[in-house]
Amino acid sequence: MAKLRLHDLEKLIKKREIKGDLLFTDANINAIFGHEAADDESVVRLKEYYVKNIHYEKVTSDLKLRILVGHKGIGKSAMFRIAAQEDEDNNILPISIKPDDVADLKRETPEFLDNIRVWKDGLKNLISKKILESLGVENEIDNAILNNIKKFGGQILEFVNDTIKHENISLKPTREKIRRKYLSSKRVNVYIDDLDRGWKGRSEDIAMVSALMNAVRDISNEDEGVHFKIALRSDVYYLFRTSDESTDKVGGSVVWLTWTNHEILALLVKRIETFFGRHVDENVLFDMHQSKLAKYLDPIMDPVFRGAGHWADAPIHRVLMSLIRRRPRDLVKLCSLAAQNAYVRKSNIIETDDWETAFLTYSNDRLLDTDIEYKSELPELMRLMLGMKPSVKKSKAQDSYQFSTDELLHKIESICQRGKFIFSNGKIASPQELAHFLYKINFLTGRRKLADGKIVRKYFEEHNYLMQGYVDFGFSWEVHPAFRWALQPDDPKNIYQRLELLDFEK
Repeated sequence: MAKLRLHDLEKLIKKREIKGDLLFTDANINAIFGHEAADDESVVRLKEYYVKNIHYEKVTSDLKLRILVGHKGIGKSAMFRIAAQEDEDNNILPISIKPDDVADLKRETPEFLDNIRVWKDGLKNLISKKILESLGVENEIDNAILNNIKKFGGQILEFVNDTIKHENISLKPTREKIRRKYLSSKRVNVYIDDLDRGWKGRSEDIAMVSALMNAVRDISNEDEGVHFKIALRSDVYYLFRTSDESTDKVGGSVVWLTWTNHEILALLVKRIETFFGRHVDENVLFDMHQSKLAKYLDPIMDPVFRGAGHWADAPIHRVLMSLIRRRPRDLVKLCSLAAQNAYVRKSNIIETDDWETAFLTYSNDRLLDTDIEYKSELPELMRLMLGMKPSVKKSKAQDSYQFSTDELLHKIESICQRGKFIFSNGKIASPQELAHFLYKINFLTGRRKLADGKIVRKYFEEHNYLMQGYVDFGFSWEVHPAFRWALQPDDPKNIYQRLELLDFEK
């Protein structure tokens, strides 16, 4: 594709004369829609297509602590990669901390205060070492050097500034510019990501997160130039928030990463436009009416879904937004699968058959990913989700995936009769707790029909306590459409006939 001039490429696209083996190769699919995982994406390409919503501004605010909370696949790592790149442009040194960096700090001690001390001392040494490495210090940074931080009262930046001036420390010439920028700002942003890897929801896991949070609060308060950005999955934060009385001290630092369907549609448009070499401003896209925004999809997909039931002649963007869980990764996966099917047909346009062929694989992948992500907390999660398949009697009903609260609890009780469910912490799960868990992982969404006929849907991150059972908020429940092909693979046409597509306007 790179061999074609952009002008020629655009003309071919308008005429739809590009051959499928050129446009929808695996390499070009990745280039158009992006990688599913931000860590695997080229930072150059990521910067081209990245979309900043209001939460980006909140996370990058000049504040000591920001805790970014969101489900897996919602874009936490991508946001941190872009923010770190922009830090360098603003003379701020970004430091990235991954799970392997702190593996030795996760050991549990009998006293909680000792846990905090272990994390605090360990993070200070780790951050100091990473700063020195980023500045190009050539000498080996051993414990003898790091122990000098105590001479500066634990002040990381004072220790670093003194160390880089030491006569036995030389700096690589290529790092001189970074060093000058750092000395001019004396600011470091520490990005901590993926610390929930291996999370099982046990008391020791919660204690680890609690100790980490207390440690970073202490460090940022003691060292004005060290700011922390921490990413946590929503379920991890929720358990931490409801299990530790000290969490009220960090509540004001939390940023829930969410996307509206309109923003995700704009995200898709920007990826397509930048693939074709055209600059586009996401703020312009955010303000654009959906009918106009959807036209940007035309070069690569049929604008109409030519299916049956509620899906008949529906705009394709409504179909896509109805099937994703407001997670960018879902959209990337669905579009990539359909594009692969178009490639098999040697077509440069994704059409209805390509989408229909992709739905089952997409749905199975969402079911499997959800199980992998959360079975550490509920080992038999897959059995619970598969148990939500409609009964033979109800499978043909219009509301086969919709439940009142009483109906939902009765459905789960019947599943429990075939074997109880036990959380990883050893607690036997009640039907109410299992219903809440399914809501928390986005398998279920809240649903309420308004007087004007419009349907309001609520996700866990929008309303954490909707399924607690203490108060009836007037919502019913439905299995998210992303899972329905996996639960009903023998009758996909039934889904088209009965699933109401999302109706949203800007």
